[in-house]
Amino acid sequence: MFATWPILIRLPLVLAIFVVSTVLHVTPLLLLAVAKALIPIAAVRRRIGRGLEAIAESWIAVNSAMIDGFTHTQVIVTGVESLVRDRTYLVLANHLSWVDIPILQKALNRRIPLLRFFLKRQLFWVPVLGLAWWALDFPFMRRHSREQIAANPDLARSDIEATRRACARYRGSPVSVMNFVEGTRATPGKRAASGSGYRHLLRPKAGGVAFVIGAMGDVLDEVLDLTVVYPGGTASLWEFFRGDLAEARVDVRRRPIPDDLRDGDYENDPEYRARFQSWLNRIWHDKDAWIAGQSASQS
Repeated sequence: MFATWPILIRLPLVLAIFVVSTVLHVTPLLLLAVAKALIPIAAVRRRIGRGLEAIAESWIAVNSAMIDGFTHTQVIVTGVESLVRDRTYLVLANHLSWVDIPILQKALNRRIPLLRFFLKRQLFWVPVLGLAWWALDFPFMRRHSREQIAANPDLARSDIEATRRACARYRGSPVSVMNFVEGTRATPGKRAASGSGYRHLLRPKAGGVAFVIGAMGDVLDEVLDLTVVYPGGTASLWEFFRGDLAEARVDVRRRPIPDDLRDGDYENDPEYRARFQSWLNRIWHDKDAWIAGQSASQS
């Protein structure tokens, strides 16, 4: 509708709508979150939690409408027909751009329970948004490098415990726990430097996925394997709203969690760790092949 308007008109309008929408949604979010924290009755807390999710889904719907109205991007989604909102999903995705998040939210909003991302603890301090993520029970994690963990192995255990505490909050209600398994955006430079063995992806980091399954394996229904690809090339958020991103494709596949992987010790059991990595690597090989097929169809 507005995608053909000059960028100098579109961008201020997008920012104005985003700011107004954020204020209108975050204000009741914070009020309900405080009420939820103060009320000890579990049934009431669950009802408040559903209210929080409804507000967040409305917020995402506004953002998705801005994608439709202010950009040229066509979002093509496959595999969502059988998704339901009363199941608990572990959502695994590749990561190409900051644009991935609004695209995936648009693809899945109101089809499954609200997506919760694991966020770096520093993001709590992002004005307004940090408080909104806190209100919605997004888990904030301290991300430690391999070098830091090698120097102080206790840091790895603290990461595991933080994951378990975060997952414990989700018991009792359907939830979608989101993990960008590569841990960072898969740029061409990073792929070349990593020697991942994949044409379009970085090597998946199995540890975080294993910790979530270890903490929630008895309540997780299945994995949602998301693959996002931009046939014309990736774009920054600025390029996205400037109108440079023509198409985004999201493929959704439901995958069972093998019973022998639901309860294991990834950190201390090498056989379990090998089985887990093999399972995740097979998913990643399938994902790489699907992306290659999408690329071939464009050539």
